[in-house]
Amino acid sequence: MKTSIDKTWRLTGAGLVLVMSLVAVPPAWSVYQELEGIVAIVEDDVVLASELRYRFNQVVAQLQASGTAMPPRDVLMSQIMERLIIESIQLQEAERRGIEIDDETLTRAVLSFAENNNMTLEQFQAALARDGIGYRQFREEIRAEMVIGRLARNLINRRISISEQDVQGLLNSPYYSQLFSDEYRVGHIMLSLEEAASEMTVVRAEEKARDLVAELRNGADFSQIAIANSSSSTALEGGDLGWRKAGELPTLFSEDVLDMEVGDIAGPIKTSSAFHIIKLLERKGAGTQTMQQTLVRHILVQPSEIRDADATESLIRDIKRQLDEGADFAELAREHSEDPSSALNGGDLGWTSSDQFVGGFTRMMDQTGIGDISEPFLTEFGWHVLEVQGRREEDMSEEARENMAIEILHQRRFEEEQQEWLKELRDEAFVELRL
Repeated sequence: MKTSIDKTWRLTGAGLVLVMSLVAVPPAWSVYQELEGIVAIVEDDVVLASELRYRFNQVVAQLQASGTAMPPRDVLMSQIMERLIIESIQLQEAERRGIEIDDETLTRAVLSFAENNNMTLEQFQAALARDGIGYRQFREEIRAEMVIGRLARNLINRRISISEQDVQGLLNSPYYSQLFSDEYRVGHIMLSLEEAASEMTVVRAEEKARDLVAELRNGADFSQIAIANSSSSTALEGGDLGWRKAGELPTLFSEDVLDMEVGDIAGPIKTSSAFHIIKLLERKGAGTQTMQQTLVRHILVQPSEIRDADATESLIRDIKRQLDEGADFAELAREHSEDPSSALNGGDLGWTSSDQFVGGFTRMMDQTGIGDISEPFLTEFGWHVLEVQGRREEDMSEEARENMAIEILHQRRFEEEQQEWLKELRDEAFVELRL
């Protein structure tokens, strides 16, 4: 339950921010609209012209919705093609390792996604249809994203080790205190170097990086430069890393960011495999070293081979009825709950903060009064009822600080290792472009 789907699409009253309907394109693109051919061979798979066209329309609509200037079409096409190739490589690797997302798990994820947008499944399907998005295609995109996420977690976590010295080093670092006071929104451009690149290649890459820094300092649009030049996985998002606490920033440039003013450009920063350029896009204060905590317990029931979705919902509603009639919450949790981390403790999750849970659970927890039991509700993990037993504003304990430091270090290293892992996958894969 302490995980969530990493998805950036959001619904507004007007529909999907990321509209997937077709957009007008010039004649130069019409050749691809007429083709249903292969534009790339990737290991044992292919990328079709229709896939490329579909993703192109997605990205164009996203850029238009955000007001980002369009890069040259050949540059945008190259970035999109590279992303499709990387996704194909990962999906094939997942298949070889037997990683899959079953239909039941997928349905729970989609239901949670609809709930996060304050819609029933039917309303969500209607919203997708209004924006020209097929529900079945949406489900398969979610499935692919979940498969890739599971593959990455399985393989990258093995590459990460965190020592006690690492934790103490972070706790004693100058930017750890900033973790509780400020958040930063950073733009990132990465110019990758080939393994064992020649000295001349490195010099030319550095010259290019310095030229880009000069352009940016003279007012060039960061998003457009990132889309056109960055080899980072966030290139098509204009290099935007999103809002992060100071301690959550990549180690490579975390200390630089603390000294920057909004709008400043830093770099090029050289590593063994790339040159990096960063821009501080925004900064906001948070202001305290305390956190809001909730004492909560819950009961989770899930569909299974012997209990379908309707029977599962019926069970959770019967459990709620028993609770309303005075049944002991802890006893029912030990008897029925299918959350292995809390069932034996009577469903007790202890003192927790909202950011530890998926969105649907957090919202229900936050809106339930102290001493109250929630109505049954659904997340991607199954059906829940929860009871809020208390709330407090707590100073961060030493143990909590160490746990947070471990989480921060893991997140940082996961991102760093992920970039290296993706580069390794790409370098080792057979790819033939046919455009």
